[in-house]
Amino acid sequence: MTLTLKILFLLSVLVIAVAADIRNNRIPNWLTLPAMITGVGLNMISAGADGLLFGMEGLLLGMAPFIALYIVGGMGAGDVKLMGAVGAILGPKMVIMAALYTAIAGGVYALAVIAFHPRARATRKALIDTIKGFIHYQMLRYNKPQTAENSPRLCYAVAIAIGTIAVVMLKA
Repeated sequence: MTLTLKILFLLSVLVIAVAADIRNNRIPNWLTLPAMITGVGLNMISAGADGLLFGMEGLLLGMAPFIALYIVGGMGAGDVKLMGAVGAILGPKMVIMAALYTAIAGGVYALAVIAFHPRARATRKALIDTIKGFIHYQMLRYNKPQTAENSPRLCYAVAIAIGTIAVVMLKA
């Protein structure tokens, strides 16, 4: 993997985002918005008007898959903006792959939290009951937990970082 200025900048943004998300459960605008602008700017410097278009397409395609999740409350706005920054830096093709790898990493992360976090006991039981019902009766019906639990929150910047770094490393 060649460590270009863009990749070093991207890795720096991801490390700061993960630290902020773990510490404060949010990814700050002071990180994501300048990262978007810098990503588009670096592409414009390297390729002129084509680079500007490349960065803007990446930014929009990075945000697009996660906006619906934000609207329904399944994801924070900082996560959406972080993927926009990733897209602004990597461009449209790589951000689509990064979003796919991020979704996979996020699913594994969510399952791990459900499996091992002590506050996810009711969710874990409901998921096990759903799987048992599917195996025994071929019916897929999720029975929402009866008791309200203070469910753990996912720090999705972790999944975004894992998915993005995997794509960058595989491209090299």
